[in-house]
Amino acid sequence: MPAESKKQQMMMAIAEHAPGKLYARNRGVLSMSKPQLHEFATTKRKGLPTAIGKEVKRRTRRRV
Repeated sequence: MPAESKKQQMMMAIAEHAPGKLYARNRGVLSMSKPQLHEFATTKRKGLPTAIGKEVKRRTRRRV
């Protein structure tokens, strides 16, 4: 599964290489395996948003 934003990608890279530098609220990602962290950190999708916000969620919601 690829990262959804640049911030998420950066957090996964920190978790992979320097887990002691993560904020306490993000320490849950340390339960992921090293290959999973690496996969999130190396996402190569173009046009990733800086952060997932309401407008991004609204745009990606399926229209019925």
